[in-house]
Amino acid sequence: MKTVLSGIRSTGHLHLGNYYGALLNFVQLQNTAKCFFFIADLHSLTTHPKPDDFHSNVKIILAEYLAAGLDPEKSSLFVQSSVPEVSELYVLLNMLSYKGELERTASFKDKVRQNPDNVNAGLLTYPVLMASDILIHRPDWVPVGKDQEQHLEITRLLARRFNNLYGVNVFPEPEAYNFGENLVKVPGLDGSGKMGKSEGNGIYLIDDEKTITKKVMRAVTDSGPAAPGEPMTDPIQNLFTLLGIVSDPDVVEYFTNQYNNCTIRYGDLKKQLAADICRRTLPVRERIMEISNNDTYLHYVVEKGTAQARESAGATMKLVREAVGFKSF
Repeated sequence: MKTVLSGIRSTGHLHLGNYYGALLNFVQLQNTAKCFFFIADLHSLTTHPKPDDFHSNVKIILAEYLAAGLDPEKSSLFVQSSVPEVSELYVLLNMLSYKGELERTASFKDKVRQNPDNVNAGLLTYPVLMASDILIHRPDWVPVGKDQEQHLEITRLLARRFNNLYGVNVFPEPEAYNFGENLVKVPGLDGSGKMGKSEGNGIYLIDDEKTITKKVMRAVTDSGPAAPGEPMTDPIQNLFTLLGIVSDPDVVEYFTNQYNNCTIRYGDLKKQLAADICRRTLPVRERIMEISNNDTYLHYVVEKGTAQARESAGATMKLVREAVGFKSF
């Protein structure tokens, strides 16, 4: 059985891109693979979240994972900071990581441009912590988007570097996993490509009907096709992509025909899109609210998941410590 690992930062909610792009596939994957899903609260510290918000963010993300269909009886769900072996491996891998190669990562360069007054050491070594998250469970597959491929390559590099330095075969080199033909790329509402938290162009699973409708109605459009069969601009293609994800085929066909014969009214398209998104997500939102208010269940989930994660991580760190030369007196 293959082992799969995936995580998400504890800042920001799950959006449609997370849900349709990965989570629904995870729900299926947990039936055939050994899966670890974690909430990366240590990673979120690079942005200095307020302590009062810290735990509540973790709690709602956990509830969102569960509401989306992840099953604690099939997968291990845990909080990153509850597995101290991750931090120990992070320290050791930092000794094998070099300033120059970390400074060249695209994500670090982007963060420096966006927040020049908060270029902390954790931001620089972010890929090393990510490598620790992954390698601690020695997975075969890591689902990653295009923007995370460089971080996975660093993970693979550090795995090779550790194995070569100590003459061992502790760490496999995990492969990127994109669900093949089932991969869905969910666009944002601002006319750009990917839906994401930092772009502010997303619809979140926690959004209510009013919020969803307002966001969709403000989505970027153009002046409409000037002639039958005119190619769609990126913003309109994005709306049709979203429509194809959440709407029935006859609805997509109806608006496609309207676009092709130049009779389309974008306001009508947006109203339909908003209604269909609500139809898909509001039941999930209802489950999120129910689960987030059930502290007994959440405690059970994280206690069970943490025990499983620490067992896996402990087995890895036993091999790592032996390879490095740590011995007890």
